Amino acid sequence: MGTLDLELLRALAAIVAHDGFAAAAVHLGKTQSAVTQQMQRLEEQIGHPLFEKHGRNKRLTDHGQRLLVYARHLLAINDEALRSLQQGQLEGVLRIGAPHDVADTMLPLLLTEIARNSPLLQLDIHIGRSPFLMKSIQSGELDMIISNRSDPQLEGVVLRTSPTVWLCGAGYLHDPAKPVPLIMADGPSIFRRIGHEALDAAGVAWTPRYTSSSLIGIKAALRAGLGVTARGVEQLDAGLRVLGPGDGMPRLPDLVYYLYVRSHVVNPVTRQVFDTLKKHLGLLRSDGLERS
Repeated sequence: MGTLDLELLRALAAIVAHDGFAAAAVHLGKTQSAVTQQMQRLEEQIGHPLFEKHGRNKRLTDHGQRLLVYARHLLAINDEALRSLQQGQLEGVLRIGAPHDVADTMLPLLLTEIARNSPLLQLDIHIGRSPFLMKSIQSGELDMIISNRSDPQLEGVVLRTSPTVWLCGAGYLHDPAKPVPLIMADGPSIFRRIGHEALDAAGVAWTPRYTSSSLIGIKAALRAGLGVTARGVEQLDAGLRVLGPGDGMPRLPDLVYYLYVRSHVVNPVTRQVFDTLKKHLGLLRSDGLERS
Protein backbone atom coordinates (compact mmCIF):
# COMPACT_ATOMS: atom_id res chain seq x y z
CA MET A 1 0.00 0.00 0.00
CA GLY A 2 1.32 3.44 -0.91
CA THR A 3 1.70 6.53 1.25
CA LEU A 4 -0.26 9.72 0.73
CA ASP A 5 1.84 12.78 -0.08
CA LEU A 6 1.06 15.54 2.44
CA GLU A 7 2.04 18.28 -0.01
CA LEU A 8 -0.53 16.99 -2.49
CA LEU A 9 -3.13 16.84 0.28
CA ARG A 10 -2.23 20.38 1.32
CA ALA A 11 -2.82 21.55 -2.26
CA LEU A 12 -6.21 19.81 -2.30
CA ALA A 13 -7.24 21.48 0.96
CA ALA A 14 -6.05 24.86 -0.36
CA ILE A 15 -8.12 24.52 -3.56
CA VAL A 16 -11.26 23.95 -1.50
CA ALA A 17 -10.45 26.61 1.09
CA HIS A 18 -9.70 29.25 -1.55
CA ASP A 19 -12.45 28.30 -4.02
CA GLY A 20 -10.32 27.38 -6.97
CA PHE A 21 -6.99 26.41 -8.48
CA ALA A 22 -5.84 29.96 -9.23
CA ALA A 23 -6.37 31.31 -5.69
CA ALA A 24 -4.86 28.15 -4.19
CA ALA A 25 -1.77 28.60 -6.36
CA VAL A 26 -1.30 32.13 -5.04
CA HIS A 27 -1.72 30.91 -1.47
CA LEU A 28 0.79 28.08 -1.97
CA GLY A 29 3.30 30.19 -3.87
CA LYS A 30 3.04 28.00 -6.98
CA THR A 31 1.85 28.41 -10.55
CA GLN A 32 -1.66 27.28 -11.42
CA SER A 33 -0.26 24.62 -13.76
CA ALA A 34 1.88 23.24 -10.92
CA VAL A 35 -1.21 22.89 -8.70
CA THR A 36 -3.08 21.20 -11.57
CA GLN A 37 -0.21 18.72 -11.96
CA GLN A 38 -0.30 18.03 -8.21
CA MET A 39 -3.99 17.11 -8.46
CA GLN A 40 -3.29 14.86 -11.44
CA ARG A 41 -0.64 13.04 -9.41
CA LEU A 42 -3.04 12.71 -6.48
CA GLU A 43 -5.76 11.31 -8.76
CA GLU A 44 -3.29 8.75 -10.11
CA GLN A 45 -2.38 7.72 -6.56
CA ILE A 46 -6.04 7.43 -5.49
CA GLY A 47 -7.19 5.83 -8.72
CA HIS A 48 -10.26 8.02 -9.01
CA PRO A 49 -11.02 11.52 -10.34
CA LEU A 50 -11.17 14.12 -7.57
CA PHE A 51 -12.88 16.91 -9.51
CA GLU A 52 -15.74 17.16 -11.98
CA LYS A 53 -16.96 20.03 -14.11
CA HIS A 54 -19.88 22.05 -12.76
CA GLY A 55 -20.75 24.73 -15.29
CA ARG A 56 -17.60 26.76 -15.83
CA ASN A 57 -16.14 25.64 -12.51
CA LYS A 58 -14.98 22.40 -10.93
CA ARG A 59 -16.26 20.72 -7.81
CA LEU A 60 -15.17 17.72 -5.79
CA THR A 61 -16.40 14.29 -6.71
CA ASP A 62 -17.62 11.91 -4.00
CA HIS A 63 -14.10 10.47 -3.79
CA GLY A 64 -12.72 14.01 -3.59
CA GLN A 65 -15.02 14.85 -0.69
CA ARG A 66 -13.99 11.71 1.18
CA LEU A 67 -10.31 12.37 0.60
CA LEU A 68 -10.67 15.99 1.76
CA VAL A 69 -11.87 14.81 5.18
CA TYR A 70 -8.81 12.57 5.58
CA ALA A 71 -6.53 15.30 4.20
CA ARG A 72 -7.63 17.80 6.81
CA HIS A 73 -7.11 15.28 9.62
CA LEU A 74 -3.66 14.28 8.38
CA LEU A 75 -2.54 17.88 7.87
CA ALA A 76 -3.77 18.87 11.34
CA ILE A 77 -1.79 16.01 12.93
CA ASN A 78 1.30 16.86 10.88
CA ASP A 79 1.16 20.56 11.75
CA GLU A 80 0.55 19.88 15.43
CA ALA A 81 3.50 17.46 15.56
CA LEU A 82 5.85 19.96 13.92
CA ARG A 83 4.68 22.78 16.16
CA SER A 84 5.19 20.67 19.27
CA LEU A 85 8.64 19.41 18.29
CA GLN A 86 9.97 22.68 16.92
CA GLN A 87 8.69 24.98 19.66
CA GLY A 88 9.00 22.56 22.55
CA GLN A 89 6.38 21.99 25.19
CA LEU A 90 5.49 24.89 27.45
CA GLU A 91 5.46 24.05 31.13
CA GLY A 92 4.42 26.11 34.12
CA VAL A 93 1.20 27.76 35.32
CA LEU A 94 -1.03 30.14 33.39
CA ARG A 95 -3.52 32.07 35.54
CA ILE A 96 -6.50 32.95 33.37
CA GLY A 97 -9.72 34.72 34.35
CA ALA A 98 -13.14 35.16 32.73
CA PRO A 99 -16.46 36.75 33.70
CA HIS A 100 -19.45 34.58 34.59
CA ASP A 101 -21.23 35.62 31.38
CA VAL A 102 -18.82 33.77 29.09
CA ALA A 103 -17.51 31.08 31.44
CA ASP A 104 -19.42 28.39 29.53
CA THR A 105 -19.26 29.90 26.03
CA MET A 106 -16.04 31.71 25.09
CA LEU A 107 -13.82 30.34 27.86
CA PRO A 108 -14.10 26.61 27.00
CA LEU A 109 -13.05 27.27 23.40
CA LEU A 110 -10.11 29.33 24.60
CA LEU A 111 -9.04 26.64 27.07
CA THR A 112 -9.31 23.99 24.37
CA GLU A 113 -6.98 25.96 22.11
CA ILE A 114 -4.47 26.51 24.94
CA ALA A 115 -4.50 22.83 25.94
CA ARG A 116 -4.13 21.70 22.32
CA ASN A 117 -1.04 23.84 21.78
CA SER A 118 0.46 23.48 25.28
CA PRO A 119 -0.74 20.20 26.82
CA LEU A 120 1.80 20.31 29.68
CA LEU A 121 0.73 23.76 30.82
CA GLN A 122 -1.15 23.92 34.12
CA LEU A 123 -4.18 26.22 33.97
CA ASP A 124 -5.34 28.12 37.06
CA ILE A 125 -8.87 29.34 36.16
CA HIS A 126 -10.61 32.22 37.91
CA ILE A 127 -14.26 33.16 37.31
CA GLY A 128 -15.36 36.60 38.47
CA ARG A 129 -16.79 39.96 37.47
CA SER A 130 -15.01 42.02 34.81
CA PRO A 131 -14.13 45.01 37.06
CA PHE A 132 -12.42 42.74 39.56
CA LEU A 133 -10.68 40.71 36.85
CA MET A 134 -9.28 43.96 35.43
CA LYS A 135 -7.83 44.85 38.84
CA SER A 136 -6.37 41.36 39.22
CA ILE A 137 -4.49 41.47 35.92
CA GLN A 138 -3.26 45.02 36.55
CA SER A 139 -1.89 43.95 39.94
CA GLY A 140 -0.25 40.83 38.49
CA GLU A 141 -2.55 38.33 40.23
CA LEU A 142 -3.68 37.00 36.83
CA ASP A 143 -1.72 36.51 33.61
CA MET A 144 -4.56 36.67 31.09
CA ILE A 145 -8.26 37.52 31.19
CA ILE A 146 -11.39 37.78 29.06
CA SER A 147 -13.18 41.07 29.73
CA ASN A 148 -15.88 43.30 28.26
CA ARG A 149 -14.08 46.41 29.54
CA SER A 150 -11.87 48.50 27.25
CA ASP A 151 -8.49 49.43 28.71
CA PRO A 152 -5.72 50.93 26.54
CA GLN A 153 -3.23 50.24 29.36
CA LEU A 154 -3.44 46.51 28.61
CA GLU A 155 -2.34 44.59 25.53
CA GLY A 156 -5.22 42.71 23.97
CA VAL A 157 -7.11 41.39 20.99
CA VAL A 158 -10.83 41.38 20.25
CA LEU A 159 -12.38 37.95 20.77
CA ARG A 160 -15.85 38.81 19.54
CA THR A 161 -18.67 41.35 19.60
CA SER A 162 -21.76 40.15 21.44
CA PRO A 163 -25.34 41.54 21.29
CA THR A 164 -26.84 42.81 24.54
CA VAL A 165 -30.55 42.10 25.02
CA TRP A 166 -33.35 42.55 27.54
CA LEU A 167 -34.03 39.19 29.19
CA CYS A 168 -37.00 38.05 31.25
CA GLY A 169 -38.52 34.75 32.34
CA ALA A 170 -40.41 32.67 29.77
CA GLY A 171 -43.63 33.24 31.71
CA TYR A 172 -43.05 36.88 32.59
CA LEU A 173 -45.91 39.24 31.62
CA HIS A 174 -44.52 42.59 30.55
CA ASP A 175 -46.67 45.71 30.99
CA PRO A 176 -45.24 48.69 29.04
CA ALA A 177 -47.53 51.03 30.98
CA LYS A 178 -45.72 50.30 34.24
CA PRO A 179 -42.13 51.07 35.26
CA VAL A 180 -39.79 48.29 34.18
CA PRO A 181 -38.86 46.12 37.20
CA LEU A 182 -35.10 45.71 36.87
CA ILE A 183 -32.99 42.81 38.06
CA MET A 184 -29.36 43.87 38.14
CA ALA A 185 -25.98 43.08 39.66
CA ASP A 186 -24.98 44.99 42.74
CA GLY A 187 -21.76 46.97 42.67
CA PRO A 188 -20.04 47.99 39.42
CA SER A 189 -21.70 46.43 36.36
CA ILE A 190 -21.47 47.43 32.72
CA PHE A 191 -24.84 45.77 32.04
CA ARG A 192 -26.52 47.78 34.77
CA ARG A 193 -25.00 51.00 33.41
CA ILE A 194 -25.99 50.48 29.78
CA GLY A 195 -29.44 49.29 30.86
CA HIS A 196 -30.08 52.42 32.92
CA GLU A 197 -28.69 54.66 30.17
CA ALA A 198 -30.84 53.07 27.46
CA LEU A 199 -34.04 53.32 29.50
CA ASP A 200 -33.36 56.92 30.53
CA ALA A 201 -32.51 57.96 26.96
CA ALA A 202 -35.77 56.42 25.70
CA GLY A 203 -37.82 57.98 28.48
CA VAL A 204 -38.88 54.58 29.83
CA ALA A 205 -39.62 54.52 33.54
CA TRP A 206 -37.91 51.82 35.61
CA THR A 207 -37.63 50.69 39.20
CA PRO A 208 -34.99 48.49 40.94
CA ARG A 209 -36.66 45.23 41.89
CA TYR A 210 -33.88 42.78 42.69
CA THR A 211 -30.09 42.83 42.96
CA SER A 212 -27.61 39.99 43.17
CA SER A 213 -23.88 39.60 43.55
CA SER A 214 -23.83 36.77 41.01
CA LEU A 215 -25.19 35.85 37.60
CA ILE A 216 -26.75 32.73 39.11
CA GLY A 217 -28.85 34.91 41.42
CA ILE A 218 -29.90 37.18 38.55
CA LYS A 219 -31.02 34.24 36.42
CA ALA A 220 -32.92 32.74 39.37
CA ALA A 221 -34.85 36.00 39.78
CA LEU A 222 -35.54 36.11 36.03
CA ARG A 223 -36.92 32.58 36.01
CA ALA A 224 -39.08 33.47 39.00
CA GLY A 225 -40.68 36.22 36.90
CA LEU A 226 -39.48 39.04 39.18
CA GLY A 227 -38.45 41.39 36.39
CA VAL A 228 -36.14 42.21 33.48
CA THR A 229 -32.38 42.54 33.04
CA ALA A 230 -29.91 43.71 30.40
CA ARG A 231 -27.50 40.91 29.60
CA GLY A 232 -25.45 39.30 26.85
CA VAL A 233 -27.42 37.14 24.44
CA GLU A 234 -25.28 34.17 25.55
CA GLN A 235 -27.46 33.94 28.67
CA LEU A 236 -30.62 33.17 26.69
CA ASP A 237 -31.92 29.66 27.35
CA ALA A 238 -35.17 27.72 27.35
CA GLY A 239 -36.32 29.35 30.59
CA LEU A 240 -35.83 32.92 29.33
CA ARG A 241 -37.01 35.12 26.47
CA VAL A 242 -36.03 38.44 24.90
CA LEU A 243 -37.99 41.70 25.11
CA GLY A 244 -37.56 44.12 22.23
CA PRO A 245 -38.89 47.34 20.67
CA GLY A 246 -42.26 45.70 20.18
CA ASP A 247 -42.52 45.44 23.97
CA GLY A 248 -41.58 49.09 24.43
CA MET A 249 -37.96 48.30 25.36
CA PRO A 250 -35.10 50.32 23.83
CA ARG A 251 -32.30 48.72 21.85
CA LEU A 252 -29.06 48.02 23.72
CA PRO A 253 -25.49 48.44 22.43
CA ASP A 254 -23.32 45.45 21.59
CA LEU A 255 -20.41 44.65 23.89
CA VAL A 256 -16.88 43.84 22.77
CA TYR A 257 -15.05 41.05 24.58
CA TYR A 258 -11.24 41.24 24.73
CA LEU A 259 -8.49 38.80 25.59
CA TYR A 260 -5.96 40.77 27.66
CA VAL A 261 -2.44 40.31 28.99
CA ARG A 262 -0.51 42.89 30.97
CA SER A 263 1.26 45.39 28.76
CA HIS A 264 4.91 44.53 28.08
CA VAL A 265 4.44 41.17 29.81
CA VAL A 266 7.80 39.51 30.40
CA ASN A 267 6.61 36.05 31.49
CA PRO A 268 7.75 33.88 28.52
CA VAL A 269 4.99 31.33 29.08
CA THR A 270 2.24 33.96 28.99
CA ARG A 271 3.81 35.69 26.01
CA GLN A 272 4.07 32.52 23.95
CA VAL A 273 0.53 31.40 24.79
CA PHE A 274 -0.88 34.82 23.94
CA ASP A 275 1.01 35.04 20.64
CA THR A 276 -0.14 31.54 19.69
CA LEU A 277 -3.77 32.33 20.53
CA LYS A 278 -3.69 35.40 18.32
CA LYS A 279 -2.99 33.10 15.37
CA HIS A 280 -5.80 30.67 16.15
CA LEU A 281 -8.66 32.83 17.40
CA GLY A 282 -10.91 32.22 14.40
CA LEU A 283 -12.84 29.75 16.57
CA LEU A 284 -14.00 32.54 18.84
CA ARG A 285 -14.35 35.54 16.59
CA SER A 286 -17.55 36.79 15.03
CA ASP A 287 -16.13 40.08 13.74
CA GLY A 288 -12.52 39.39 12.86
CA LEU A 289 -9.39 39.72 14.93
CA GLU A 290 -8.43 43.26 15.84
CA ARG A 291 -6.01 45.02 18.09
CA SER A 292 -7.59 46.76 21.05
